[in-house]
Amino acid sequence: MIRRKLAFITLVLFVMSGPVIQAQSNEKTSFWKGFVKVEFTFENRNAWYVKPQKAAAGNPWVWRAHFPTWHTEMDSILLSRGFHIAYINTNDMFAHPKAMQVWDAFYDYLVNEKQFAPKVALEGVSRGGLYVYGWAKRNPDKVSCIYAEAPVCDPKSWPGGKGKGPGSEKDWAAWLKLFNLSEEEATKFTDIPLNDLAGLAAFKVPIIHVIGLKDKHVPAEENSDLLVKSYMQLGGPISVYPMTRGEQEMEGHHFPIEHPEFFANFIEQHSVPVQKSLSHLAYIQVNKGLGNAFEKFRKEKKGTVAFLGGSITHNPGWRDKTAQYLQEHFPDTDFTFIAAGIPSLGSTPHAFRFERDVLAKGTPDLLFLESAVNDRGNGFSEKAQVRGLEGILRHLYAVNPNANVVLMAFAEPTKNAEYEKGKEPIEVAVHERIAKHYGTAYINLAREVYDRITAGEFSWKYDFKDLHPSPYGQEVYFQTIKELIKTDSSAATNAVKLPAPLDKFSYEKGSYHEVAEAKNLKGFTLVSDWKPADKTPTRPGFVNVPMLVGEQPNASLDFEFQGRGIGIAIISGPDAGKVTYTIDNNPPKTLETFTPWSNQLHLPWYLMLNDELKSGKHKVHLAIAGDKNEKSTGNACRIVYFLVNE
Repeated sequence: MIRRKLAFITLVLFVMSGPVIQAQSNEKTSFWKGFVKVEFTFENRNAWYVKPQKAAAGNPWVWRAHFPTWHTEMDSILLSRGFHIAYINTNDMFAHPKAMQVWDAFYDYLVNEKQFAPKVALEGVSRGGLYVYGWAKRNPDKVSCIYAEAPVCDPKSWPGGKGKGPGSEKDWAAWLKLFNLSEEEATKFTDIPLNDLAGLAAFKVPIIHVIGLKDKHVPAEENSDLLVKSYMQLGGPISVYPMTRGEQEMEGHHFPIEHPEFFANFIEQHSVPVQKSLSHLAYIQVNKGLGNAFEKFRKEKKGTVAFLGGSITHNPGWRDKTAQYLQEHFPDTDFTFIAAGIPSLGSTPHAFRFERDVLAKGTPDLLFLESAVNDRGNGFSEKAQVRGLEGILRHLYAVNPNANVVLMAFAEPTKNAEYEKGKEPIEVAVHERIAKHYGTAYINLAREVYDRITAGEFSWKYDFKDLHPSPYGQEVYFQTIKELIKTDSSAATNAVKLPAPLDKFSYEKGSYHEVAEAKNLKGFTLVSDWKPADKTPTRPGFVNVPMLVGEQPNASLDFEFQGRGIGIAIISGPDAGKVTYTIDNNPPKTLETFTPWSNQLHLPWYLMLNDELKSGKHKVHLAIAGDKNEKSTGNACRIVYFLVNE
């Protein structure tokens, strides 16, 4: 369907004679195949939907892409079965992100204002394949099924003509200009239907491709064949129906549809009965919102966004999707994205590394922050969680009073178990308490995951799978974050007026101090580029860095500092021992540095020695104890940083 056939369009789309009826100021109605067609302007684009004579329960619908008047036999059948058919003209945008933003808005309008079903069946013909896959990959939770007819799955095939097909020189030039790519850059372009199908497959969205076996314009071997193989290998349900009966026109790209009722049945089967899922909005607290950041993105066309958290932030998934969506939502903004996720770390580590891992790379206008999973696993007390989280916020607001923050609490089995008992997990409550106190946006993803599992929408074992979410779980997180970004229309509040701290000892002036500042080393060695002698794994940022290493009992050091709190960031491996310490010659205390995970990993571990000191100068004397944990193979103490809260 590369060129329009006006004669064909005239046959399949006819408007019955009669007056045009004004339904609303922006709507006019006519008739199409005996059904009411509502036409209107949406975001300065022509749009329409056709209404069934009697809508099926829940208002199921089909969304046509690009060529809405080509092969409408299925549409007629589905209209007679109570489906709506909808379309918005984003033609010749080749599924550019700007078109996807229009599609997002159009979907929200039809679902929220017209009460269409929350999941839509997508129909993509030829280049329409770019659209349906572009939007479906961004919104797998909103798609009931996909019908794709001779779909373009790689722009390099069409319009590029870089394979067997002739392509379209004019359309390829338009595609390159629209995406602002050179010929060389186009070969590396990844936002195409063939890529990033994992989320769609995880949601088990059913797909059917209808193809011509002799299609020379959109060869199946460069398009459908590749997508089908990839999607199936990812676990997605997909099938192919080759059309071999009837005249094959336009060198095999146009063909009659055999048994259109079969494909209408496919769409109906996967769209009815309409299933309504829980709303994302129930788990979002906008509070003072994101207006300051959004205003800067729009007006200054520059923005810095930081992602601070543990392994769930470090791993690819929701973070990358959020960054991509922000760039698409604010297409004219030059973004700096700071990825500051480090596995195993929670609120206390985040507070002390905030200066080095975030602020040293840029001052955030928007910060995404989470520590609820590792705070639970690492055993940080409620008091420590409050001091860590509000310390980060106060530190941020000190350098950028106009910054906005999104606090998030991620899911895990132990939190699910507490919700099952009617309890709210402490870590989740702390995140919400901090968010309310400072007016930051907050998303309770832990509760959302539990509620959706309880409602039967998915399972932990087979869908979400782990506290490090599967592609399915990553989509659950991202879609709620996206909903916050889409729906937050908060006005800018300008500079934040800091309330009194919840805890006067919060780590708002926390920072790293280099191990080279230690004095009176006895048995400790400053290793400039530490790496383990064994094969035990390490964490990024905690290997090939300077480290104070002591491995024998009675090794000692002194450290002088000025502030209200002192701690150490260590590497706790299989041979981690115990340390004794005294501050300002007070009675000594003993600290265990071996953890439940030390036999598996040289684990970054943060230990506060005292975080309630009087402001001023202090001195710590630290020594390796003579005894050790019975599971440890040694007495080692490896210090990466001193933690000082001034």
